[in-house]
Amino acid sequence: MSLTTNKDRLRKPEWLKINIPSGKEYKSVRQIVESHKLHTICTSGHCPNMHECWGRGTATLMILGDICTRSCKFCNVKTGRPLPADLKEPERVANSVKLMGLKHVVLTSVDRDDMDDLGAGIWAETIRQIKKTTPNTTMETLIPDFDAKEDLIQIVLDAGPEVVSHNLETVRRLTPSTRSRAKYDVSLKTLQIIANSKSVAKSGIMVGIGETPAEVYELMDDLLAVGVEVLTIGQYLQPTKKHLEVLEYVTPEQFKEYETVGLEKGFKYVESSPLVRSSYRAEKHVR
Repeated sequence: MSLTTNKDRLRKPEWLKINIPSGKEYKSVRQIVESHKLHTICTSGHCPNMHECWGRGTATLMILGDICTRSCKFCNVKTGRPLPADLKEPERVANSVKLMGLKHVVLTSVDRDDMDDLGAGIWAETIRQIKKTTPNTTMETLIPDFDAKEDLIQIVLDAGPEVVSHNLETVRRLTPSTRSRAKYDVSLKTLQIIANSKSVAKSGIMVGIGETPAEVYELMDDLLAVGVEVLTIGQYLQPTKKHLEVLEYVTPEQFKEYETVGLEKGFKYVESSPLVRSSYRAEKHVR
């Protein structure tokens, strides 16, 4: 496996350069997002594929506010004590999806460990409102772990999203030092509950923070064992100096190998390249 060393981390390789956003549909979506002050993980997460996804009529909207109760070392979303949940948010989000003309929407959220239902009720109502307002729009929900509480996860599943994803984020060994509160086996249990439903189960990880290929392959086996069908793998990029450092820039060749091995192991889809993020080409993953 060919990797750059830690000494090169301040200098991104050529394959991580992105195109400047352009296109009529992209500009239209961006204008709506800005004018209506919508929370999108596309912007807060500085997603490198934002222009491509928005240009295809796909976007990732973040619900339940923009302040997370957890503080994962790789994430650029604000952390702290969230404001009370907005009960009118589901209807407002649904109207935004209609206004943006989205063909496919990915919903995600901050963690809301402060709420009795961890936000499951708002999640379900948002899904229902979108289905009511734009019934032809397909949907993926990128959910928190809900502490792997089956009754709470089932509330979201019962609303009927086509794809339900929960990101494992990294390999077992690195989970305690990378994720806040989240546990590797809790996430696997959450994914197993999803896989047992009618929805497509999906997960994503980032690489370049010290994992080995052997650990990634072990993670693949763990995901397949609980019924996950779709896997995304992308390069971790440090959002600020306060966040986890990039230890390796994994080469496109290694990403291709991950894709090949993942498909051979049995995943239905594997999106694996340096700029892939969990919602990349999400519309493909609808069964």
